[in-house]
Amino acid sequence: MNCLNHGFLHHTRSVKAGLTLTTISSNQLVDLYSRNGLLQEARKVFDEMPERNVYSWNAMISAYVKFKDSKEARKLFRTANAERDLVTYNTLLSGFAKADGCESEAIEMFGEMQRKKEDGIWFDGFTLTTMLKLSAKLTNAFYGEQLHGVMVKTGNDASKFAVSSLIHMYSKCGKFKEVCNVFDGLCVEFIDGVTKNAMLAAYCRVGDIERALSIFWRNPELNGTVSWNTLIWGYTQNGFEEEALKMAVRMEESGLKWDEHTTAVVLNVASSLKSLKIGKEVHGRVLKNGSYSNKFISSGIVDVYCKCGDMKYAESVHLLYGFSNLYSNYSMIVGYSSQGKMVEAKRLFDSLSEKNLVVWTAMFLGYLKVCQPDSVLELAREFIAKETKVTDSLVMVSILGACSLLASIQPGKEIHGHSLRTGILMDKKHVTAFVDMYSKCGNVEYAAKVFDSGAERDTVMYNAMISGCAHHGHDAKSFQLFEDMTEAGLKPDEVTFIALLSTCRHRRLVLEGEKYFKLMTEVYNISPEVCHYTCMIDLYGKTGRLDKAIELMKGINQVEEDAVTLGAFLNACNLNKNTDLLREVEVKLLDIDGCNGSRYVHLANSYASSGRWDEMRQIRNRMRGKELGKFNGCSWAYIDNQLHMFRSSDISHFRTEAVYTMLHFVTKDSTETIA
Repeated sequence: MNCLNHGFLHHTRSVKAGLTLTTISSNQLVDLYSRNGLLQEARKVFDEMPERNVYSWNAMISAYVKFKDSKEARKLFRTANAERDLVTYNTLLSGFAKADGCESEAIEMFGEMQRKKEDGIWFDGFTLTTMLKLSAKLTNAFYGEQLHGVMVKTGNDASKFAVSSLIHMYSKCGKFKEVCNVFDGLCVEFIDGVTKNAMLAAYCRVGDIERALSIFWRNPELNGTVSWNTLIWGYTQNGFEEEALKMAVRMEESGLKWDEHTTAVVLNVASSLKSLKIGKEVHGRVLKNGSYSNKFISSGIVDVYCKCGDMKYAESVHLLYGFSNLYSNYSMIVGYSSQGKMVEAKRLFDSLSEKNLVVWTAMFLGYLKVCQPDSVLELAREFIAKETKVTDSLVMVSILGACSLLASIQPGKEIHGHSLRTGILMDKKHVTAFVDMYSKCGNVEYAAKVFDSGAERDTVMYNAMISGCAHHGHDAKSFQLFEDMTEAGLKPDEVTFIALLSTCRHRRLVLEGEKYFKLMTEVYNISPEVCHYTCMIDLYGKTGRLDKAIELMKGINQVEEDAVTLGAFLNACNLNKNTDLLREVEVKLLDIDGCNGSRYVHLANSYASSGRWDEMRQIRNRMRGKELGKFNGCSWAYIDNQLHMFRSSDISHFRTEAVYTMLHFVTKDSTETIA
């Protein structure tokens, strides 16, 4: 009864005739139904059997293992007390080893099998290779080595499956020396496809592509689809995407067709390269061969379009093939978030019954990208309630970044307390994020304590602390941190010198500013950027050294001249009452950034402060003629876990009346005090 229709017909005729199926026929039906996904029908036949043999129990237990129902398989195993053999044990052992969360039960069962030697149950090569796969899954090299010893003692280490399982286990556990020992112990004539593929995967896993290629081209007649797929995967995992594509082409040229694994890997390559052309070509191939029903392929196509920024195509594929596909939903959320489409991302996110770290991170980064820090904090509360621990660096950095944007220290303190309570290991990224958050929220003392607690420091961490001290006027501390940094052998970068020059600008330290600017360009060979030039020009302007500002401006390449640099120079001219230069700067500034209303306001204010009212009116008129506006500034306060935002003449706040009443009293009190 190999055909399901024949099986149904035989079963139906027997029932209608009132005949009792023989044990052999019942066993065949149980096996047939389970192989075709009809688990309930298989169980019904099993339950109606008047007599069962060991094959009956094995077939039914195997069916439950196949459908990943370990609980029911275990219950049947316990019931079949007298009808167990080695196959029964191996079947359930395999199920436990594959199922997540049942690993300890697999180890217990293996121990029970060893104690059953008197009952004729012992273990065989299948048992040991199953346990080797479990060791690889748990990356437990010590247990794997013990199993290897048992295999050698019992003579179960010579089969091709045993050798490939040993190679797989040692490579997954990072024991590459042992991998080579197992492989080198083979005779050349003994090498087969299974062992060869295991060795290929081992070399790819450690990034040794050259040796993987050497193995691949040895005995080329053994290269099957699995061999090609393994090598293509190896190139992809080690960052050689272009080579992976070439190998996929060579695979077809050798006469082998792509299977679903090949297609999935090539789609992954297209995503990494953000190649819409390759993605569309593979999509066309999938439509022709009908493999879009594979969830990894359909989600891979969605991922390619999302990574390439083509959300229209991504939505179409998602609606056609991937709407119920969890991985496709994940890709769509990441795609929407990367483009700042947070309404669509949140709608999909809320519809998920199961959320992994990838989609949480995408949502956090998406809200930060569109500058919605309050949404980040709201999401953080949901994340902590469900995940209990914030262990991922990107999630932690995103939450703390939101606190920095809001300049709200309280949520940041709560996250810090949460990380201490749950025992999260504070790596460099975490420490840097906390230093940055505390600094931007105005508490440099807390930032310094966190910085001092960091056992291993890098340039980024020093930059965060130097910037924090610079913004809060601790110039001596900033300079000392720079000395400590260089003495520790760390090389400063562009950000380091922006922080140092900002300190000098705020404190009007000309000599120190020139010293660090020279150090940056001549000692560390860092080319000055807009921020560096702006700091120096502003420093010279505030200290009455307009001549040096002019000299520095002459040294800037005309191509590199931008609105920010010219704005700083305009301010320097204004501070030093040099009205002749104002008009020159005006022409350049409006030529570069003439659509920015704030530039006109800046120019108008500069003319007004020097008493040139006619020029001021002209600038204002030009601004009105172009119908340009200036973005309103805003202030906010974070009180009782709620964000309150205010703009000039704002009446949108729900307590507007109380705010203006208090403002009236404060203004009146201040006026009376001054009088």
